[in-house]
Amino acid sequence: MKVHSFRNIIRQGIAGLLHICAGELKAVFKDQGVLIFFLLVPLAYPLVYAFIYTNEVVRDVPTAVVDANNSTLSRKFVRLIDASADVQIQSHCADMEEAKTLLKENKAYGIIYIPESFSSDIATGKQTTVSIYCDMSGMLYYKAILLASTNASLDMNKLIQIQRLGNTTDRQDEISTAPIEYEDISLFNPQDGFASFLIPAVLMLIIQQTLLLGIGLSAGTARENNRFHDLIPASRHYQGTLRIVFGKSFAYFLIYAILSAYVLCAVPKMFRLIQIAQADTLFAFVLPYILACIFFAMTCSVFIRHRETCMLVYVFTSIPLLFISGISWPGASIPTFWKVFSWIFPSTFGINGFVRINSMGATLHEVQTEFQALWLQTGVYFLLTCLVYRQQILSSHRHALERLKQIKRRHRR
Repeated sequence: MKVHSFRNIIRQGIAGLLHICAGELKAVFKDQGVLIFFLLVPLAYPLVYAFIYTNEVVRDVPTAVVDANNSTLSRKFVRLIDASADVQIQSHCADMEEAKTLLKENKAYGIIYIPESFSSDIATGKQTTVSIYCDMSGMLYYKAILLASTNASLDMNKLIQIQRLGNTTDRQDEISTAPIEYEDISLFNPQDGFASFLIPAVLMLIIQQTLLLGIGLSAGTARENNRFHDLIPASRHYQGTLRIVFGKSFAYFLIYAILSAYVLCAVPKMFRLIQIAQADTLFAFVLPYILACIFFAMTCSVFIRHRETCMLVYVFTSIPLLFISGISWPGASIPTFWKVFSWIFPSTFGINGFVRINSMGATLHEVQTEFQALWLQTGVYFLLTCLVYRQQILSSHRHALERLKQIKRRHRR
């Protein structure tokens, strides 16, 4: 009898779990808002970001030049800058006021000012200064103009040094100007591309944020449609905390198992981004990340009272989460408080681990800290989800009893 009853309990539990899972999937595909956040946004948003940054680097930045010296040497310096791939000399201005006008009209994104004493200072052995003014609304413009000007000054320094040394052979000139040879190579991103640097982090953040949006919107809808604004409906199938949590989370996992493969594998391949991860390592790492994001979103959804609330959460948190992850801004420069605060979110560990695996070829052992942290977050947020859903079940039962008492009172009257 005990075995028979135990089997019935297991059978009923699985049947209830599958019923809840099917009901949640049906609710997702019926609700256009949830469907947009669960399907359209994860499918389209990565493509938009990748298209924007598909060129990787900024080339031929329009730049204005104010050459107050107007000598052979200053014109040679300007030609060296213009010959670089990063900068295009858009205009030669008579003075700074004309150059500022071009900057205000967005016809140029930087100004290079060569002083009147440029050639005379060099001729007399004095150090001269070339000033650069940049539109700081775009950091990549500043980087391009600064690199082009720096490289041009280094090349001209070599030529001046060779002229003054008076060596007899080219080999002597090479040794005198560069006694130690060096080669600058950016590891794991040799072209210094912005897409290769930013897109992997954005892709991982999209998974967390769309889950937060979709589950939050679904929770807000459930509350608005319920008479007592309960998250859990009073139904015989919605009995048991584990059954509800596993049923709902399994539905979300089925959707995001497919979407994650598209977002993390197909999108980088389409845009030829760096992708050197081992398939088994990537799968093993992404699994706890998806689970942690699902249970994190389910925990947060309990506090969503209206459909629109989750939109505010999304807008408010997306950019700060990207910064405090340590990818967009160096992790060593983030204050301790914000670093610890970032550990609340699965995206922090997910972004850092995914970038190392996907862009640097790291093994699971080399991202063990992030991997273990994600499993820890999965466990913690699963327990929190069970606790908050248990409270919602009890609240639903109380409201059902109150409704039953009201009906009995009416019958007595």
